Amino acid sequence: MSKAKFQIGRVGRRFCGVSALVLLVSCGAFDPAGTGALEQYTAAQIFERGEYELERGQPDDAAIYFGEIERLYPYSDFAKRALIMQAFAFHKDGDYPNSRASAQRYVDFYPASEDAAYAQYLLALSYYDQIDEIGRDQGLTFQALQALRTVIETYPDTEYARSSVLKFDLAFDHLAGKEMEIGRYYLKRKHYTAAVNRFRIVVEDFQTTSHTAEALHRLVEGYLSLGLTDEAQTAGAILGHNYQSTDWYQDSFALLTGQGLSMSTAGDSWLSSVYRQVIRGEWL
Repeated sequence: MSKAKFQIGRVGRRFCGVSALVLLVSCGAFDPAGTGALEQYTAAQIFERGEYELERGQPDDAAIYFGEIERLYPYSDFAKRALIMQAFAFHKDGDYPNSRASAQRYVDFYPASEDAAYAQYLLALSYYDQIDEIGRDQGLTFQALQALRTVIETYPDTEYARSSVLKFDLAFDHLAGKEMEIGRYYLKRKHYTAAVNRFRIVVEDFQTTSHTAEALHRLVEGYLSLGLTDEAQTAGAILGHNYQSTDWYQDSFALLTGQGLSMSTAGDSWLSSVYRQVIRGEWL
């Protein structure tokens, strides 16, 4: 993981030779969490062992070592560096709640530090990296968006802000995709009103995502099924104005013209208001 190498190199500190604590790895089992196990070692030695555990693919053990520095040497510079490294180690281990807790402590204790932006970014990642695991529960996605926005607004000139912008867009698209998934579910089962409500959310709240064209087509389908031809035609008109080169436009065109209808605005619905915004260039 490139962030691992970057963070170890930036926050970590290299020492000449090999410390006695690192050498313990070849001398049988060693429990760093045992009572008094690390009290005879310096903060530098414990920090080096934490880095060593990261490099050999044991982030869970690394987190323990970094945590012990904070406990044994709470007012040292190593404690500050160990806290951000602990947040990183927990994240690398997939322990997102503990990564988030460590990152939040770092931001709270050291808000002016040069690594505060990275801590805030790790906090956001602790939500973002779980998005694909949470099924239909979108709570963590909303939290990821909020945390990513904090990085973007608080640290706008950092590499973390640039990365957060990309992840924000993907998370936003993910939310729209979930609305589409639920809308299709309702549409397939002929629950047309429930389906229309989901597609409306995408058009109104997620219009900058990749799902808007399909949402408009699904509105054409849903409204035609409900017998609301004015709304169906207006949804088609918006498709024609913005997405004429897509297959969704072609499908909607076939549906409407097949019933003797046109892809033009009609009536005075919420879609008519959207259409007027499109014409004025204020939408999308």
